[in-house]
Amino acid sequence: MKLSRPVSWFLTAFGAWSIMIWTTFAKNLWKDSGGQAFVNGDHSQPTAFFWVHLLLAVTSLLLGLGIGWIGVRGLRALRREAAAQ
Repeated sequence: MKLSRPVSWFLTAFGAWSIMIWTTFAKNLWKDSGGQAFVNGDHSQPTAFFWVHLLLAVTSLLLGLGIGWIGVRGLRALRREAAAQ
């Protein structure tokens, strides 16, 4: 399947955006001092809230990496095709 240039750029940008957003989210989750992510604010007892949101962040990061990689591969294929002509 061949991706167009706009679609390839969109997928690449979406992947980069997803990585940036979910990395920031995971960092903020780890730094939580409001008592939602950890019992008593120390990092020894994570709550269910922490585990659910960590799973969400990791899954979204992996999907962002995969989508971004598809976009990059589409751009590289277009570049190779243009060089062959």
